[in-house]
Amino acid sequence: QVQVAESGGGLVQAGGSLRLSCAASGLTFGSYTMGWFRQAPGKEREFVAAISRSGGSTYYVDSVKGRFTISRDNAKNTVYLQMNSLKPDDTGVYYCYAAKNYVIWGQGTQVTVSS
Repeated sequence: QVQVAESGGGLVQAGGSLRLSCAASGLTFGSYTMGWFRQAPGKEREFVAAISRSGGSTYYVDSVKGRFTISRDNAKNTVYLQMNSLKPDDTGVYYCYAAKNYVIWGQGTQVTVSS
């Protein structure tokens, strides 16, 4: 079964850090672009970060640049999102995706940043 599964969410105080993980199974991981979206309560889902198949290129929404780092380990079929200097505005459900000719979404993991 082709799937991606997020982990690592939780409750953290503003200024703190979290690392999200996304493990993929049932697919050729190295042939997929990987990334993260998030959805805050009452808002549209928004792009957060993406990483190319080799990991050589990364992309971020402006609001997280300098604070978040996306990386991948193709040997472990896993993509990571290191989130530092978290703000209450970072609160939301974080979704991992794998993209090629189609997109595979995870179920999401909740991140809550308290002020």
